[in-house]
Amino acid sequence: MSRTVLVVPGLNGSGEGHWQRFWLEDFDEAKLVEQADWSNPDAGRWQRGLEEAVLANPGAIIVAHSLGTMLVARLAKSSVAPLVGGALLVAPADIERTSALHARSYEFGRIPTAPLPFPAQVVASRDDVYMTLEKATQLAKSWQAPLVDAGYVGHINVASGFGRWVAGYELARQVAERADRSQQRLQRSAAPQAQLRSF
Repeated sequence: MSRTVLVVPGLNGSGEGHWQRFWLEDFDEAKLVEQADWSNPDAGRWQRGLEEAVLANPGAIIVAHSLGTMLVARLAKSSVAPLVGGALLVAPADIERTSALHARSYEFGRIPTAPLPFPAQVVASRDDVYMTLEKATQLAKSWQAPLVDAGYVGHINVASGFGRWVAGYELARQVAERADRSQQRLQRSAAPQAQLRSF
């Protein structure tokens, strides 16, 4: 993949054996979006960190997991949104459900539902405790992103048997191709306007 890949983990980061870790090992263009405190997510601080990474890597494809997908969705209303090449959003996590499962509250606001202004692909599971497939499907429609039903694969993490996830590489490649086509359309539409200004 010619574009930079920004890897965005969720709550507690993506530890040893997680498919996102393999992504960082397998691709030179992959970069981890670091956060100061992975166990105490704060929407504002985490978003600023992601925005800084996007500014430093315009056109990048973001590969997010779990609560990280909610972070990426918050970029829909961010000034850096036009710089995002595309996003692969894997196993989105319901913020309220995450709080209930971990018996604590998180400063992460509401689930973002605004349409994403960049190409995106959602991957969801039929038995993910963090979000039902029905809710993930509704959310994907709100984001205007196609959804891949991954079947009964839990939270698509180490616990559900996901180590090196080669199928994910192909999904990211498809998002990158859509980003390339979108960029080409913008360039073609801008060309006639540039010619008119030259007269």
